[in-house]
Amino acid sequence: MKPIRIFNIDNEKKLAFVNTLIFAMIATVLYFTLPFVLNYPPNSTDNSFQIEIVGITYTTQFFIIISILLILLYIALRFIYSKLSLSEEKLNNPEYIRNLRKKSFNYPYMMLLLELFVPSIIIAILLFAFNTEAELVIRITTVVFSFSAVFAIFSYMLSKKFFSNRLTATAALAKNEVTGVRLPLYNKLLIQILPLFLYSFVLILLISMSLMTREKGDLLYHFYRQELLSRFNEETVYDIEEVKNILNSIEFKSEGDHALIMSADDGEVIYSPEPLNAFFTKYVLNFYDETDGYTYEYYGQNREGAVIKINTNMGQCYIGIRFFVFGNNFIAPFLLIALLLILINCLFILYIGKDLSNDINSVIDGMKHISNSDDVIYANNLPVTSNDEIGDLTVSFNKIQKLNKTYVDQLHSNQETLMESERLASLGQLIGGIAHNLKTPIMSISGALEGLSNLIKEYQDSIDDPEVNSQDHHDIANDMSEWISKIKDYTEYMSDIITAVKGQAVTLSETSAVHFTIDELVKRVNILMKHELKNSLTYLNISMKMDEHTIINGDINSLVQVINNMISNAIQAYGGQKNKNIELILETKDNHVLIHVKDYAGGMPQTVQNKLFKEMITTKGKNGTGLGLYMSYSTIKAHFNGDIVFESELEKGTTFTIILPL
Repeated sequence: MKPIRIFNIDNEKKLAFVNTLIFAMIATVLYFTLPFVLNYPPNSTDNSFQIEIVGITYTTQFFIIISILLILLYIALRFIYSKLSLSEEKLNNPEYIRNLRKKSFNYPYMMLLLELFVPSIIIAILLFAFNTEAELVIRITTVVFSFSAVFAIFSYMLSKKFFSNRLTATAALAKNEVTGVRLPLYNKLLIQILPLFLYSFVLILLISMSLMTREKGDLLYHFYRQELLSRFNEETVYDIEEVKNILNSIEFKSEGDHALIMSADDGEVIYSPEPLNAFFTKYVLNFYDETDGYTYEYYGQNREGAVIKINTNMGQCYIGIRFFVFGNNFIAPFLLIALLLILINCLFILYIGKDLSNDINSVIDGMKHISNSDDVIYANNLPVTSNDEIGDLTVSFNKIQKLNKTYVDQLHSNQETLMESERLASLGQLIGGIAHNLKTPIMSISGALEGLSNLIKEYQDSIDDPEVNSQDHHDIANDMSEWISKIKDYTEYMSDIITAVKGQAVTLSETSAVHFTIDELVKRVNILMKHELKNSLTYLNISMKMDEHTIINGDINSLVQVINNMISNAIQAYGGQKNKNIELILETKDNHVLIHVKDYAGGMPQTVQNKLFKEMITTKGKNGTGLGLYMSYSTIKAHFNGDIVFESELEKGTTFTIILPL
């Protein structure tokens, strides 16, 4: 089942714009939610009363703050995303690729943390600039923080594909290098889940407190108002001292509750054990009739009041009770329990993440064990330890392991077939040269035998000839000895050819840990390449810069095949041009034998050089398999513990160097 992709934006400008748009949508929800969540008093926002108290309306204040945040957010996102724009000109720069991948790994989590904390910090600073009370700043910042958590998660989901695309685009160039800050899975899970949990928890907490505050506030208001109405009436004119005594006789529900008296004309406080702020007094003056004397301390405060209007010897006055909806003895334990619940949930998330991480680590450890095994394909399968997606991953990996075994076995079989075909093709070329190499000595031996026959006949005829003296017999014997010596040389040459061909005819895997001299090596190369060199009119110039009796350990046949393959490649590099030279240079350096095969053809393109020895590549079109150099490299590595290097320059030529330890 394919994953559901909500967004798939890979353009930096569009991504920054959509992120900003999401923030604006969440801010709109916050605009309508904030007054309810913080329990703003009725009639206290977006009017002249608020301007008189705060100096600016709620809507204007909110619009200014959010506009500043939107501008800063858009600029910051454009800057961040621009740092990850792909530059075609720099894709060949390893440092650029490394930095790009590092940023692609780090930025999602940096953005998550910045979007979570920065809006709250900026809003807190701006609220203080608007002379907002500290307690309200804390409450608003807490609500904003919870909404920022939602935006941070949405932004993370939106941008994740963008960062993944950058990592995918540079994976091959960086050889899938992992860089940047490494976060364990359980920490990553905590960072991604905790903001949503905090949002839900804080929002539910604040809404619950708001509802509880309203409900209990209404109960206390009705209780105190009823007490006031039962003790005072509108027709009676009361003495201020009498009013104080009556008010103080009321049973207060909380320790911080107290009576108050204020002038109905200008709101001057006549009596109050604690000072009353401007919000409280002005709210009573402006909205007494609309709220039936239900008044409030400030925006989102825990203090409210119940007042009535009576006649006193000082004129009309508002009298009432200012009360705490919830006392400090209730709020402190409530917050403590809230913090404890947050801590428990964090530990629970960490436990889930750690448990999931352990399951994945068990799979990783099994894979590491397999990768470190001497024979990866035949290593034990991973044990299935969980009945979930991790278990499915393990089962799938084991199936892949089984399929890999089948494929590798098949590849080994195909490789052996290809190598045998290459060997037979090489032998086909040798057989073509055998006839030519043997023809000359056979013709010479035939001529020698004819000469010997003539000498034998001549000797027989001279036996009874009185004119033949002792010296003549010696001359005939010397001529016969010369012919026999030539026949011996020819037969030795034929024996060398047969030995060389026989050595190259053995199966490639049948090697023996023997030793040979440089002289033997060069002699075999000369014999086996003589025909091909002659047919192509190419000259092999051998330069011996070392002791020809130097001994090398290993299979001479394998090394001869490698050198012959390089000489054949050099011949073919000339493309049929005649009278060209190939250098075979042998020397010692740092306790190693260096065998150079150098041509002066056109050199190899960079694309071919990049793939050489890494895969079977050929420049001969349909006439090549690409196995020659691939097999040569494998042979030198496996059978001689050596190496093959090369230098090639277009229009100048190529030099292959075989490095063998002494």
